[in-house]
Amino acid sequence: MSRPVFIIAEAGVNHDGSVADALRMVDVAAEAGADAVKFQTFDSTLLATRRAGKAAYQVRNTGADDGQLAMLRSLELDRDAHRALAARAAERGLRFMSTAFDLDSLGFLATLDMPAVKIPSGDLTWAAMLLRAARIGRPLIVSTGMATLDEIRQALAVIAFGLTREGVPSSPAEVEAAFDDARARVLLRDRVTLLHCTTEYPASLAAVNLRAMDVMAETFGLPVGYSDHTLGATVAIAAAARGAAVIEKHFTLDRTRPGPDHAASLEPDELGAMVAAIRDVETALGRPRKEPAPEEIGNRAIARRSLVAARPISAGEAFSLENLTAKRPADGLSPMAIWTLLGRTSARNYAEDEAIEP
Repeated sequence: MSRPVFIIAEAGVNHDGSVADALRMVDVAAEAGADAVKFQTFDSTLLATRRAGKAAYQVRNTGADDGQLAMLRSLELDRDAHRALAARAAERGLRFMSTAFDLDSLGFLATLDMPAVKIPSGDLTWAAMLLRAARIGRPLIVSTGMATLDEIRQALAVIAFGLTREGVPSSPAEVEAAFDDARARVLLRDRVTLLHCTTEYPASLAAVNLRAMDVMAETFGLPVGYSDHTLGATVAIAAAARGAAVIEKHFTLDRTRPGPDHAASLEPDELGAMVAAIRDVETALGRPRKEPAPEEIGNRAIARRSLVAARPISAGEAFSLENLTAKRPADGLSPMAIWTLLGRTSARNYAEDEAIEP
């Protein structure tokens, strides 16, 4: 059996800077049955310059074009808040996670009990972050929104260097050599999960391209999951059916709130329904074998057929396609045996619909 899908309820910054709301979101994630609740950790001054503008979706969802820095400042949580969130998650039987958006935040998060380090899509090309994250010694979940296969490969090469070598690379060739190292390939398979993602909030169905999950799995030989920014839960459930190892989905206390991510997020009851649906999909996926389910065995005799006389057959008469047919129930010879009977003579008389004996 494959491992259960690891479901991350992504609170992100949907707390709007309120610790009380963030704590409520931990409770919502626990009640929904998620495996982990995840936030975002950053010092806004280390994340964006004053000239950094908002993405179009952020302007649309916040109703203001005041730049990234102002928006981010209003969404920061301090370290005490993170400790309180981690403690609440532990109380509720959830794993606590947060995504670091600067190196100082990454160092702080490394002191907390997190099951994995998450690399956000926007930082797939930040070599220093990738190198530092690789050396924390925990599994990595690497989101690939906006990325090409070549950019993913370059990121994995930096991670491979961090997993197998000391210091910093002296050249791109040294990074490439690390990626080609057999030991690094084993470590990547053990520690890295890639997430397919479309970086738009909300993302349109036409932009999702779930088949990219298959391409990444085939190209890199790593577990692949899906970070969903579409409306509703349909695509996340479909990704689970396609074999996603991890599903990450934003949720909010109230989708009508102004803020960058609320519009593409599930409300509490919807989050619970998504988790339940994914667990149903897992059960239905079963295992990679084709065999009768135990529940089916008793239905064979009812649904299948036996060879019977299509009309009365006299002793000594040759069996033929004209005097044999197949009808329910399956309490005699399988219809697959007809080829062994054709041309043979009947040893006795048969009435119409009587089962043919071996």
